[in-house]
Amino acid sequence: MAAPPGFTQHTISIAHVHRVLLGARRRAVDVDGLLACAGISSALLGSPLSRVTRDQYARLLAGLRHTLRDELWGLCPTPLPLGSFTLGCRLMLGGRTLGGALALGLRHYRLLLRDLVPRLVVQDGVAHLSVAPRVPVDLALAYAQRTFIFFAYGLASWLVARRLPLLGLEYPAVVAAEFPDAGEVLRAPVRETPGGAGWYVDARWLELPVVQTEEGLTEFLLHAPANLLVRYRESSSITERIRRILRGHLAGEMPSLEDIGRELAMTPQTLRRRLHEEGRGYRGIKEGLRRDAAIEYLARPELTLPEIAERLGFSESSTFQRAFKQWTGVAPGEYRQAYIARP
Repeated sequence: MAAPPGFTQHTISIAHVHRVLLGARRRAVDVDGLLACAGISSALLGSPLSRVTRDQYARLLAGLRHTLRDELWGLCPTPLPLGSFTLGCRLMLGGRTLGGALALGLRHYRLLLRDLVPRLVVQDGVAHLSVAPRVPVDLALAYAQRTFIFFAYGLASWLVARRLPLLGLEYPAVVAAEFPDAGEVLRAPVRETPGGAGWYVDARWLELPVVQTEEGLTEFLLHAPANLLVRYRESSSITERIRRILRGHLAGEMPSLEDIGRELAMTPQTLRRRLHEEGRGYRGIKEGLRRDAAIEYLARPELTLPEIAERLGFSESSTFQRAFKQWTGVAPGEYRQAYIARP
């Protein structure tokens, strides 16, 4: 799914690639072949700074699903049958409200999942969607839990056609430290747990009507799971608003913090405070945007490296190549070669 004009998609940490491959490695599957089909250079696995695009990660998930015949990619001891997600979505369309739809979907998954138990509990005005383990939690199972609740959140937001504001997130401690951006992506505080995973929302959101239809589901499934990876991340945060402004200045001189403040009608002091509350710095936002845009451009074979460098505001291609290696740990040519050579 193409990004709209003036928008740069967020990229995905290589840590997610490492974790989602755990099931394939446990089953001695050809991991290099799966990476090649997804257009991901195996060299990226050696650099903890590496990133992949949303589409690359989605292709990897599709390859794992097809190869392992498992919709949770071999991460659980017992496979999740193919077609589970599609059937679950169709069942959820039968719910009049979001609460009813989630009840139908979670009941469906409780019948299929032998290693995890998903539930929705409402108490004191707070709705808690959780997935608890039936077996000891290892890295693979913890990542399966994390992914389940992440996709459940995206699916819930899609059903009511709006982003649900979360009150909090729970992740198994064994993976929480590896993905410190979880709270940033969904704009909610993260709490580590011994083994469970879940999220909390105000219970009144469960009364929202389900607005999606069978016709909309057909289109939705064509792009799943890529459309669930970052679609419902918080877009009104100061960080995201700054990224949208900076996107129009990539090829030239970047505006100063004072310039950004004037555009957002904030003093520099207020802007710094808001960024501090979000755990971000202005320089980091600029570098992150340039990195994500570079990865986006490298996936376009019609652009040469000098042209990409110019679009990112670098006067020389060599300067861009050094910066890209500093951002990701690999050279841009190596990254592009794997993407273009994919089967």
